[in-house]
Amino acid sequence: MAVSIDTVYQRVLTLANKEQRGYITPQEFNLLANQAQMEIFEQYFLDVAVKTKQPGNTDAYSDPVDTLYEKIGIFEAVDDSSAINDNTIYVDAIVGGGTDKILPDYIYRINRVELNGVDCEIINTQQFSEIKLMPLLKPTAAMPVANIRNRVLRVDNGSPVIPTDIKYIKRPAKVEWAYVVVNDKALYNDNIAVDFELHPSEEVELVYKILKLSAFNLKAADLAQGTANLEAANKQTTL
Repeated sequence: MAVSIDTVYQRVLTLANKEQRGYITPQEFNLLANQAQMEIFEQYFLDVAVKTKQPGNTDAYSDPVDTLYEKIGIFEAVDDSSAINDNTIYVDAIVGGGTDKILPDYIYRINRVELNGVDCEIINTQQFSEIKLMPLLKPTAAMPVANIRNRVLRVDNGSPVIPTDIKYIKRPAKVEWAYVVVNDKALYNDNIAVDFELHPSEEVELVYKILKLSAFNLKAADLAQGTANLEAANKQTTL
């Protein structure tokens, strides 16, 4: 499940060149494509916060919250103890003596932290520092706690420990319209290209958003406004 980066690029070029606006190079496109992908991805979480406060739809195929969770679900992942104990991925934080782990960059948001099949309660930094002093609340094997601060993950079950599973939302992979140069012309190389990881329904949104971003480089204010209007109309039909 992905969106072809070549399809998006060709459509962007077609629309940009329709009125001789100019050429978008592969390098420019890749920069804008990654920006557009992250903007769409991050908007999911803002939309969930808004949509969950609104009345739902009983039709599972048209409920906007269900649709958003389906799109976010593409990026759900789990790292087990073997990955967490691999210091090339999860580097030990200095303060934790090997038990605190620095989260790798590919993790966007933590959903759950588990210790031997038990969910850790994720608490704020002040609570994590003070909870050991509270006899009725101090962490145990049955009630472990976790804290995330500055991308450092700490877990305690009565003493500092390393979690056994981390369930999270990963960042979309960096996309790339890859190419080889033949006779001074960039030809698409499917073997090393990286497609968008977004839901297939985002293809049109990607085209509009990249075109809008490129319009500033092409100094085409009317193109920027036109694509902004198309983007807004597309959002109304997809949510």
